Amino acid sequence: MRRSAGDVKIVVHKIRENVSMLEGSGGNITVLTSRDGTALIDTGLQGSRARILEALKGLSGGPVKKVINTHWHFDHTDGNEWLHESGAEIIAHEKTRERMAESTRVEAWKFTFPPSAQAARPTSVFQKNHRLEVGRSSIDLEYYGPCHTDTDVLAHLKEEDVLAVGDTWWNGYYPFIDYSTGGSINGTIRATEKNIEKAIGSMVVIPGHGPIGGVAELKKFHEMLLTIRHRVAAKKKQGNSLAEVIATKPTAEFDEKWGGFLIDGKTFTSLVYAGV
Repeated sequence: MRRSAGDVKIVVHKIRENVSMLEGSGGNITVLTSRDGTALIDTGLQGSRARILEALKGLSGGPVKKVINTHWHFDHTDGNEWLHESGAEIIAHEKTRERMAESTRVEAWKFTFPPSAQAARPTSVFQKNHRLEVGRSSIDLEYYGPCHTDTDVLAHLKEEDVLAVGDTWWNGYYPFIDYSTGGSINGTIRATEKNIEKAIGSMVVIPGHGPIGGVAELKKFHEMLLTIRHRVAAKKKQGNSLAEVIATKPTAEFDEKWGGFLIDGKTFTSLVYAGV
């Protein structure tokens, strides 16, 4: 992903007059613009810097002054360093800074991430809740507790009626669950339920991966998670090994819709099996 980051196309999706989503560089990037300064929620891949700057220039906001990391994974934080060096404050949950300050092994990827550069680490952290102001708008941050990882936060753009939920939601795709850093299928389901509770009426919800959506799409995601967890848990309780559970194809009816990105049905079955 890092090697190809400079060649990816950044697609700008206009959501509100002052809110857009940038798609193409790692995870989705939410942009809140104002004349006084711009805020980014997640930062994509460092190699996409030139293309991200080009996209931001077209949105006519002030310089990036605030950056929020929804969690620690590199496809959402890799641009932190250049943005911090350009003058932005980096805001995240305290566990995100902890993860980025140490070597972290992600067994599912068979990769050990070295500590991030000092300039890439969050400069401001919080434990449960935090509010920041961007021009005349406010963003409320809330910690989920362990779910996709143990570092995830949601961002509620209050005046704009937009919710950015990071990788607690992969819209149209099976999600990756990082058990190596505190994630679990049960935590992912709890986070999804929180997202459904927050996504009132016509609120726009921005996922970590996939297109924007709302409460209807979140409910479909929730139903898929519950159904597969139930099937896998029942088989595991009966004493079936992971290979035996995979052979029963508990995701079969969902694979065409949800299995078209990084995580296929077999891999997602493995992730669910690990947590039930």
